[in-house]
Amino acid sequence: MYKKLLCLSGVLLLSNLTFPLASAAGYTETKNPVVLVHGLFGYDRRSGSDYWYGVSDHLTRDGAKVYTPNNSAVNGSDVRGEQLIDYLDELKAIHGYKKFNLLAHSQGGFDARYVASTRPDLVASMTAVGSPAKGAGLAQFLLDNTENHPRIRKLLYKGANLFGRFIEVSSGDNDPQDSEAAAHVLSYTGAAEFNRTHPQAIPRSKCGQGSNVVNGVYYYSLSGDSPFNNPIDPSDYTLAIASLFESEDNDGVVGRCSSHIGKVLRDDYSWNHSDEVNQLFGVRGWRAQNPLSVYRSHVNRLKKLGL
Repeated sequence: MYKKLLCLSGVLLLSNLTFPLASAAGYTETKNPVVLVHGLFGYDRRSGSDYWYGVSDHLTRDGAKVYTPNNSAVNGSDVRGEQLIDYLDELKAIHGYKKFNLLAHSQGGFDARYVASTRPDLVASMTAVGSPAKGAGLAQFLLDNTENHPRIRKLLYKGANLFGRFIEVSSGDNDPQDSEAAAHVLSYTGAAEFNRTHPQAIPRSKCGQGSNVVNGVYYYSLSGDSPFNNPIDPSDYTLAIASLFESEDNDGVVGRCSSHIGKVLRDDYSWNHSDEVNQLFGVRGWRAQNPLSVYRSHVNRLKKLGL
């Protein structure tokens, strides 16, 4: 029995690892560079592994210029958004770029929207991946259930800040951490406040689509709706539990309707929140779509639009 289980695990692992896609010169060669924006507790590269695992390499080899900023692992999206603006302005000054195609995961979607709203001159397109535009149930639950327990809340914030600091140091950076600000923007109430200040491309109906183009910026979104996909991926178990805090189909953290921004490309990929950035290490569900193929096709879409 043990040997059969071991064999099955090996088959699952090999069949779901992300292997290189066929190369096609120029397929992802967009006019403007692609910038991969990380989410909460994110980084550019740490311990030899990218946050967007393998995505940069697969886009680059077919012509794309790809950059990966390293903003605060834990902070509000006004702060992280300003950090992203500084990063883009620096790239612009060094290389002479005019605009950028932002591909942003989770809270990174708020950061990218902040930039597109306040500095549309820098942004050609903004694509939100598994980003809770209307807030995340888990963040709201934590805020609601620690409201009358300030010591517990303070302890949670302190722990998150320490973890964020660890991520910063291990990825070679030293940005400030503020878990209270991060928790607020990701909650239902905080997201609503953010949307009133930065309303671009937010759907008017609960689960509709927003405007595809606002102030010259193209807005897109996509997400998954399958928290548990692969029994050999440890992150699936955590996300399966986290998914219970959402009242709709979700990726383990973000509800399908909450993920809608601009033109919704798809909100039902067989991915969880980790799969959306090809983690952990490219392992995904048995029938899940290859994230590398999806992003490669989307960047080709941007190329065809002259972006």
